[in-house]
Amino acid sequence: MKRIFLYIALIALLPGLSPRAGVLYAAGAKQQAAVAQKASAADPAGFVGSDVCATCHAEIAKKFGDNPHMKLALKHNGTGATCESCHGAGKAHVEGGGDVTKIKQLGKLSPQQIDETCLGCHAGTHPNFLRSPHAKAGVSCTSCHSVHAGDTEDKLLKASQPKLCYQCHTDVKPQFSMPFHHKVNEGLVKCSDCHDAHGTFNANNVKSTADQNAICSKCHAETRGPWVFEHAAVKGEGCTGCHTPHGSQNPRLLNVANINQLCNQCHSPVSANTIHGMGQGSADRPVCITCHTMVHGSNVNPAFIR
Repeated sequence: MKRIFLYIALIALLPGLSPRAGVLYAAGAKQQAAVAQKASAADPAGFVGSDVCATCHAEIAKKFGDNPHMKLALKHNGTGATCESCHGAGKAHVEGGGDVTKIKQLGKLSPQQIDETCLGCHAGTHPNFLRSPHAKAGVSCTSCHSVHAGDTEDKLLKASQPKLCYQCHTDVKPQFSMPFHHKVNEGLVKCSDCHDAHGTFNANNVKSTADQNAICSKCHAETRGPWVFEHAAVKGEGCTGCHTPHGSQNPRLLNVANINQLCNQCHSPVSANTIHGMGQGSADRPVCITCHTMVHGSNVNPAFIR
């Protein structure tokens, strides 16, 4: 427990982490620590071992041989993740002739109970899950993962990306069919490249990074700084201040069809005859990036001309 609070204190000191985020992390860490402690409190005398389970559940056991959970158990001489790690001690179930009321049936548990079972082992890997939108909406671990699946499945997912995500996020699916879009349907980009389904401190489960624009610039390296002259919009609002990440009817995934109108959302004095001349920045004038080519930032010119 002391170690958990030490982690909380260290994370609270990270730059850019708000006090509210620190409080949320503390609450989540405490809750998930309680889950992990509860999962490890079972009486060892009530366990019978996976070999006994396999005598009745042969089909599951056969496929389970390639499962990461079983591989982990084999690495620890059978004491790692086994059937009873998830379903609870099986002695009463076996002695009752397979009485289903004396074993934990994940299919009949509430989403919260399923999450508690999985987080008994995965609390450290997914420390933000209980405060994630998925958990709060009742989307449990088994809603997306098939625990008994073989290792050939990507992270034991019930379906491949983006098909799995589209089952709930039907509002996002059409965006990837727009004229300009990230190549998600084509398989070049995955939802999990940008989002962490298990929870982050950002909206929409967007992955957390020290520089939030790094989510985009890891692919769009030409936009990455640091720049001597930084565009304030890039540092302030980030990429989504000008671009729509999933798909757009506009080139470059811009939020606004006309580049001049997009720029004038911040630079309206330009079209008020204060800098370039009457009407400059209007839709009927040459686009701003004709001259201001280094719009993301520049190392030589404060006006981003080069």
